[in-house]
Amino acid sequence: MTTAKVEVIAKNVATTIGEGPHWDAATKRLYYVDLVAGDAHCWNSLTNENEVISVSDRHLTFLIPRKSGGFIAGKKQSLIHFDWENPSEQTILAEVEEGMYTRWNDGKCDTSGRLWAGTMCVETGTVVPVGGLGSLYSMDLDGTVKKHADKFSISNGLAWSLDDTVMYFADSMHRCVYAFDYDKNTGLVTNQRVCIKYPDDEQYGEPDGLCSDTEGKLWVACYFGSKITRFDPETGKILQELPVPVKNPTSCCFGGANLDELFITSCRIGYTDNQLQTMDPLAGSLFKVTGLGAKGSESFKFLG
Repeated sequence: MTTAKVEVIAKNVATTIGEGPHWDAATKRLYYVDLVAGDAHCWNSLTNENEVISVSDRHLTFLIPRKSGGFIAGKKQSLIHFDWENPSEQTILAEVEEGMYTRWNDGKCDTSGRLWAGTMCVETGTVVPVGGLGSLYSMDLDGTVKKHADKFSISNGLAWSLDDTVMYFADSMHRCVYAFDYDKNTGLVTNQRVCIKYPDDEQYGEPDGLCSDTEGKLWVACYFGSKITRFDPETGKILQELPVPVKNPTSCCFGGANLDELFITSCRIGYTDNQLQTMDPLAGSLFKVTGLGAKGSESFKFLG
């Protein structure tokens, strides 16, 4: 039996909400965001250095490398393109939900290089967001944006089954992960149903970001729950629990040379400096887990 090791690789690096980890195998870098601050982060595994750039004054919710260069990112209600060297020079690719008090949240690309992302109500301070305002969208390689489903509360983690016939999508406030029948060729989803329902036990918190492994199982960050939980999406059963030394892990992805390291982002917002030290001293840190005995699927670039 393997013994997992959880280590901090960038302490308190997110000032608000660390989110959206994306491992870029070509450069051996991990990209992620400091969501409310509007910053993009890059952790270089070769140098162990963490670089930060400012992309937005608020709400940069995910960033994904583009095959053609640069990044596609969720910024407030816009999908934008930017280059790391000149982050202030941005191109708006699409905008959604104009006039609504919403923003993008998590986003990820499928194996076809198509972007998927969900929206949610903009939170105010520590006030719980209004439920039911979130929707699920995709952007095709030609730039066409489609709305697929709605009435979500906090749209969150995304993943796909090994055979690309099922897509998974978390809703934190509803405390569940949905499954959809997924058509890779058309980019359409149908037959929405609950595949994982979080236990009522508060120790599990809420499902946040997630990723899949090479056995088709899901690793889900338990916000408020101080753990990453591995689920069987076909049965909904818990297979493994990985304790982490932070109250609010937000997301996870596999990376490293063999895709057998799990990277975890976390939330720091809501703490005063004194509370941070006494209640949750590693909040906002970036973690790496080794020795899990599991391997993950690669993170895909946007091909549009």
